[in-house]
Amino acid sequence: MSVLITGGAGYIGGQTVLAFMDRGETPVVLDDLSTGRRSAIASKIPFYVGDVGDAALVLRILETHKVDSILHFAAKIVVPESVSNPLGYYLSNTVKTRALLEAAVKADVRYFVLSSTAAVYGNPTKTPVSEESGPSPLSPYGTSKWMAELMLRDVGAAHDLSYAILRYFNVAGADSAGRHGQSTPDATHLIKVAIETALARRPFMSIFGSDYATPDGTCVRDYIHVSDLATAHLVALDYLKRGGAPRILNCGYGRGYSVREVINAVKRVAGVDFEVREAARRPGDPALIVASNDQLVSLGWTPELDDLAVMVQHALSWEKLRTS
Repeated sequence: MSVLITGGAGYIGGQTVLAFMDRGETPVVLDDLSTGRRSAIASKIPFYVGDVGDAALVLRILETHKVDSILHFAAKIVVPESVSNPLGYYLSNTVKTRALLEAAVKADVRYFVLSSTAAVYGNPTKTPVSEESGPSPLSPYGTSKWMAELMLRDVGAAHDLSYAILRYFNVAGADSAGRHGQSTPDATHLIKVAIETALARRPFMSIFGSDYATPDGTCVRDYIHVSDLATAHLVALDYLKRGGAPRILNCGYGRGYSVREVINAVKRVAGVDFEVREAARRPGDPALIVASNDQLVSLGWTPELDDLAVMVQHALSWEKLRTS
């Protein structure tokens, strides 16, 4: 039996493909290459270019490769874009997840790991936020992912489908061996934007909102290294295969950094100064969100790269490598 990774040519999906390969497993990848790179996937990996909403294609892949597990990464992820284009996000993140789940049921897939987001929490009333906190998303992005979670919950209850929902906090860094990193054009990840500015690929960068109720007025986020996040998916899948009950799992380190702190860390690691401008708040951005990761740790997950400077250095090395 094999594993299907949707969105496996993207940033997080691609790193998870490497994590499987590093332990001697060969997953199957489906990606429409809208943001992913074909070159990110080794030639020995079965690879399909296509849409996760194409039920006939997905069913054919599932049956051809005798897939028993799906890791679903394919999605749209930009909060401000979701505010201006909500229908696009409900199509990509909700409707197409429904199509994937239908194919999974038809093919008797047994395990499903869903890529979700801390954006489902909105502005949590307690910090760090636990998985028991009630969803209250501030953006169509968060709502579209929450709707996908609800569908998976109901499908899991109605069919023999064990599942885990991983709610990501802010993903950062790159593969320490330089094999993979964030390559999405016009990416909005803070560390990537700051590094591009440090490398003079952008004339300046902006801080969106400096009047939040946080220590320095800028948003505070919990950053998790992409390699540790990839490992979390393997831990979650292994847990399900041991007979574990459905779980929702926060993926973060349990500490927060402000936008200003991240920018200053990039300046220190890169050894250069660059222009930073203040701009208005973006719609859909919560002020502060930090993970309680106790449940993920209880499954045996041990973070190995919990260091902001390391995340920045790996991302910086990747940016330099991919354009050298």
